Amino acid sequence: MEAKVLMINHEKCTGCRRCELVCSVYHEGVINPSKARIKVEKWEWEGLYIPMSCRQCVDAPCMNVCPVKAITRDDEQGLVSVDNDICIGCRSCVAVCPFGAMNFNPVMKKVFKCDLCDGEPQCVKFCDMKAVDFVDVRSESLVKKRDAAFKISEAKKLGATIQYEG
Repeated sequence: MEAKVLMINHEKCTGCRRCELVCSVYHEGVINPSKARIKVEKWEWEGLYIPMSCRQCVDAPCMNVCPVKAITRDDEQGLVSVDNDICIGCRSCVAVCPFGAMNFNPVMKKVFKCDLCDGEPQCVKFCDMKAVDFVDVRSESLVKKRDAAFKISEAKKLGATIQYEG
């Protein structure tokens, strides 16, 4: 089984926040974005919406900092998960996550993060704009390389046009 990850294309995100709603319903049984494992950050000045979720890091900082080893990685599935029976709620993982993907439940006094909905991410199913996708790790890399090459090509064309006009 090939490890899969969420691939997020913020350029497609309209900021509807449906991903947050379905995530909170799936995991907590309530419509409450603060309980979602995916968060849509709004960059007001730029007019952008950026869905943020756990990247399932290979050398996960959250896992490395956990003093009680409540966070583990399943390399076969490519999933970093939290064992809430072990978690002491110290929030060290929240502090070190470079993506802001670790969350804290103040009622349960435990951390939570994306668990990929047991292999069927609800955010992917319900994103009408297809800003969130669930892909093989290798596919994510290929798509990002293709997009980067396209952007470089467009920038070069724009640069040539500006030089020609100037």
